[in-house]
Amino acid sequence: MDVMGDKATLFETGRFVQPAGQEETRDETGEAVEEARQRLAAEAGDVEAMSVLGAMLLRRGDLDGAEPHLRAATAEGDRAAANNLGVLLHQRGYADEAAGWWRIAAVAGSAAAAHALGRHHRERGDEPAAEYWLLQSAEQGHVLGAYALADLLEHRGDGGAEQWMRAAAERGHREAAYRLARTLDRRALREGGTVADNGVGAGDGAAPAAFANAAEEEAEQWYRQAAARGHRRAALHLGAILEKRGELKEAGRWYLTSAKDGEPRAACALGFLLRDAGDEESAAVWWLRAAQDGDGNAANALGALHAERGETQTAERWYRAALDAGDVNGAYNLGLLCAEQGRTTQAEQWYRRAAYAGHREAANALAILLLQGGDETGAEPWFSKAAEVGSVDAAFNLGILHAGRGEDQAALRWYERAAAAGHIEAALQVGMARLRDGDEREAERHLRCAAGGGSAEAAYRLAAVLDARRPPVSPHELGEPAHEKTECEEWYERAAMQGHRRAQVRVGMLAAARGDVVEAARWYREAAEAGSRNGAFNLGLLLAREGSEPEAAVWWTRAADAGHGRAALRLALVYARRGELAEGQRWADRAVSLGPREVAERAARLRDALREELSA
Repeated sequence: MDVMGDKATLFETGRFVQPAGQEETRDETGEAVEEARQRLAAEAGDVEAMSVLGAMLLRRGDLDGAEPHLRAATAEGDRAAANNLGVLLHQRGYADEAAGWWRIAAVAGSAAAAHALGRHHRERGDEPAAEYWLLQSAEQGHVLGAYALADLLEHRGDGGAEQWMRAAAERGHREAAYRLARTLDRRALREGGTVADNGVGAGDGAAPAAFANAAEEEAEQWYRQAAARGHRRAALHLGAILEKRGELKEAGRWYLTSAKDGEPRAACALGFLLRDAGDEESAAVWWLRAAQDGDGNAANALGALHAERGETQTAERWYRAALDAGDVNGAYNLGLLCAEQGRTTQAEQWYRRAAYAGHREAANALAILLLQGGDETGAEPWFSKAAEVGSVDAAFNLGILHAGRGEDQAALRWYERAAAAGHIEAALQVGMARLRDGDEREAERHLRCAAGGGSAEAAYRLAAVLDARRPPVSPHELGEPAHEKTECEEWYERAAMQGHRRAQVRVGMLAAARGDVVEAARWYREAAEAGSRNGAFNLGLLLAREGSEPEAAVWWTRAADAGHGRAALRLALVYARRGELAEGQRWADRAVSLGPREVAERAARLRDALREELSA
């Protein structure tokens, strides 16, 4: 037998395809002319023409016409014909006979036949034989052989899979490029996670972080290559990478490409991108398309959109569609919708459904609902379940639950757990608990976390801790430049600007101490108008010193009515000086009842004096 040629290879993946890099350019007339030419040559005994003619007929689906030509060429030693004869027999359903011809072609050096034979053995569960033949194909540079080998090795967890997946990707196989990118993505996640989980510094973590970054960058390149070749999932992932990096315009283009190719997740992501850009109507169009293709996230987004518009029935329909698509968020959102409408029983049912499916926020919401209904016993296990699977709010709520029972240590443990995950109010609670225990250092650490996260109460308490450490300030002298604000003053101001009344009073006091009467009055007034009796009292003092006693009396009255004893005593003195003894006596009585003790004692002496004068 002559050495087989390989000039007319059709079999690639079990379907009829053309050799890589070639496209069908001939029209039907040109094909007919070429077929006639090859037929004449084949009839004249040209082996290559027999092989090519058989391949042409096979590609057209004329199995009966192709078979005699392919058998004749195979008998003359043409390995491409042997390979294609295997294809033909495989198409007829004679898999074992096809494998025999593929073996002949593969032994003769046909990479395509080795690939076909490898796939044949894998389909029958003979992995060692499959690996052998796929390796033969891959080592000859056959792109599909390399991909099939990589797939086999990856399936059984063999580390050599990446080498062959890369080889296939480098030769333009788009699925290989996509899967290689996914492998690199997972590696970057592992490397990045190692650094974060161990909490090591730059010295120990720099190398893993560098590897992770390199893997991420390479993954993006392969996603881009696969996406450029029309891989819709690669386009989706590329869009997500770009969106995360803030390159929204390009991200949107790739999402659009993927969505037009039928990827519902890309349509959903595009919808969110458009919504964030303010184009809600276009977002709804893409969410609708994705939801109709079974994307639960898009159905939930449509539900939320209609819920915001007050179209609760439509919202409920989409939430149900999300649930039918397997997205448990649909049940949770139905629970939220029912709860907003006061349909507590239905809300509980939906929360339970989502919670039993492992939805942690649904478990937390269910626990809150039960607690509101007085069922603390039923609520606690759901709080615990939600907290154990990572619900920060549930951990905080467990802290509240234990604190309400007086179980301070158990409450602190849950507060600490929530605080470690970034819960601001939990950090505040831990900070206050540490202050009570006298651990000022830990208290400050947690208060800084909470204050930095926006808690006005934490900012105030942190300022108070820092304030207590300040050395006494020497009296302000005339002509001395005003001192710069300390850190504690800055925290007081931050809390004050967030509406914290005690902080506003304290900022006013600090301003007054600096001699800034206007600033002090502004903060006192803001606190007083928000209901602070100390703010009202201090504002009255400031106004009285400036000679506005009638206005001062108005603010002292407000403070005294709110239970401020010193304000009541000031009013008693004001009315006594005016000669309105009965009114003065009334406010003195009030000051006695309000206290504190030194105020009550002074007020009692004033009251007795006014009583004697009235009875004289």
